[in-house]
Amino acid sequence: MRYAIISLTRKGNALSREIAAALECDRYAFEKHPESGAVSFRSLSGLITEIFGKYDGLIFISAVGIAVRVTAPHIRSKFTDPAVVAVDEGGKFSVSVLSGHVGGANALAEKIAEITGAVPVITTATDVGRSFSPDSFAAANGLCVLEPELAKEIAAAVTDGGAVGFYSDYEVRNLPDGVFTDGELGVCVSGEMKAPFPRTLHLAPANIVIGIGCKKGVETEALSSFITETLKKAGIHPSRVAEAATIDLKRDEKAILEYCKANGLPLRFYTAEELMAVEGDFARSDFVMAMTGADNVCERSAALGGNRLILRRTALNGMTLAAAEREIDLDYERRPL
Repeated sequence: MRYAIISLTRKGNALSREIAAALECDRYAFEKHPESGAVSFRSLSGLITEIFGKYDGLIFISAVGIAVRVTAPHIRSKFTDPAVVAVDEGGKFSVSVLSGHVGGANALAEKIAEITGAVPVITTATDVGRSFSPDSFAAANGLCVLEPELAKEIAAAVTDGGAVGFYSDYEVRNLPDGVFTDGELGVCVSGEMKAPFPRTLHLAPANIVIGIGCKKGVETEALSSFITETLKKAGIHPSRVAEAATIDLKRDEKAILEYCKANGLPLRFYTAEELMAVEGDFARSDFVMAMTGADNVCERSAALGGNRLILRRTALNGMTLAAAEREIDLDYERRPL
C-alpha cells in the first residue's frame, strides 16, 4: 500500500515524522515550513490534484474540513477513491474521512491511532454497530464487489437486523454462527456468477494471473481485444485479474506494456530458465522453443509460483493467452490494512 502524509505546520511536520517512522509513506510539507525528507509544496489544492490517484491513502495532518474541501473535487467512487484520514496536529483524533471500507480508511485511522495514541473516529454504520460489511470483508480479503449498489442494500439490511444469506465456494475462517440466515438478499463468494439467492451480491476473488505471449510489434488494440474476448469466453470477470506475466524477452513489447498500464496490472517478467523450471503439463511449441528458449510462454508464466491453470493456451494471430488461479485465504475477522 502506498500512502502520502501531508502536513501544513511545524507541529504537523513533527507528527508526520512520527507516523512515517512506523508506516511506510511519502511525506509532503507546506513550503513555509520546509521539512527534511519531505517534498515541499506551495498549493495544497495543486498537490492533491497531482497525487490524488497515485496513492492508496492520503493522511492529512490538518482539520477535517481542510481534507474534505481539498479532496471533494476529485471524489468519484468509494471503489476507486483512496482512503482519506485527517489527524489533528495535536495528535488527539484520527478521523476516517473517505473510503472507510473499500479504501481502508477505517483501518488506516485505527493504525494511525495505535502509532500516535490518538482516538480513532469511525462513523460508518456497520462499524459502529459491529455488524457485517460486504465492502470491508471484500477489501480485507482481496475480493471484487461486482454489484456495488447491491452491496449498499446488504449493508443496510444487516444494520437494520434484516435477513442476509452467505455462500462461499471457499473456506472462510472465523465465520461466526448466527450472523447469516437465508433470505432474498445474499452474498456469494465465488469465481463464477452463481445465484444461490434471489438477489445475489457477487464477491469474486482477484486472484487470476494471466500469461501473455505475442509476436513482435503486435498492435495494442489487437492484444487488448484478444485478451478481453478470451477472458469473456472463459467466464473470467476482468476485475478478477490481479497480475500479468510474460518472458523477459518481451520487456520492451509496447502492446503488453500499454495493456497492463491501461488496466493497472503489475507485470512480471521471467527468464526462459525460470519458465522451463516450472513443473506441470504444458502445451509445447518447437518454434517458440527455438525463438525464446522456452517451449511455452503464456501457460508457464501464468503458472509460475504454484498457480493452478484454469485457461489453457489460446492463440490468435500471433498472440497467446493463458490464465491461472492463485489460492486464496479468507478470514471473516481480517481488517483491510
